[in-house]
Amino acid sequence: MADHKRQSLGAKAQNATGIPSEETFSKAIGARIRVTTAAPNTSTIEGTLFTACPITNLVAINTSSQVSPNPTSSNQPGDYHIIPVSRIQSFQVISSAPSNADGLPLQALDTRALKAREANAVAKLQEAESKRGKGVTKEAQDIFDAFSRTMPARWDGTSIVVADAVVIAKPYRVDDCRPLVAGDSAALTRVRKVLEMERKKIELRNASAAIGNSNQFTRQKKDRVAIPSRLDSTLTPAPRKGG
Repeated sequence: MADHKRQSLGAKAQNATGIPSEETFSKAIGARIRVTTAAPNTSTIEGTLFTACPITNLVAINTSSQVSPNPTSSNQPGDYHIIPVSRIQSFQVISSAPSNADGLPLQALDTRALKAREANAVAKLQEAESKRGKGVTKEAQDIFDAFSRTMPARWDGTSIVVADAVVIAKPYRVDDCRPLVAGDSAALTRVRKVLEMERKKIELRNASAAIGNSNQFTRQKKDRVAIPSRLDSTLTPAPRKGG
């Protein structure tokens, strides 16, 4: 009976195009199969058909040699190969799915690890968003980014708070710095020095960009060639020598 079923599935394994049909794969889920892929990377894979997706046209084959006594156990070992149906050249059912298997086993998920990854990703996104100033200029954002690379910095509206010690208000000049704690001159001096240095860097970058734009405009102007729209008939030829 099993041999007849295996031969029947093998006979119906391919449709008119030579590719196994969706119905064939659905009936073979849980069975041990052997597939050969088409050129240029021809290979033969043997294992348990884990699933076949009609949407993505992919099949998953578990080629692990270790089989759990209980095929529905969540501890079933797995070495899965994902293969596009279009690449399957031949398909053969070696043995039918176990009669006591209620579907194929799924690996147990570590939900704690997944939740930790999710929380970590959300925290990183929130941190990145908190470092983006709202309603501030590019220059202000550049100053904030420069401080945040070397010391803690956060936005308080449009003001920059550095190390919870000094506030830099608009327009973010050295004179716009004030300490959060009265008398904290050390923190104020340090922040002012860093701010002064960063503003000089910004001014140099802006000057370099302006010079580059000016040079480009000059080159474009020199490359232009004036072409007269018509010949000037008032021009007289130069007199010939000896004439």
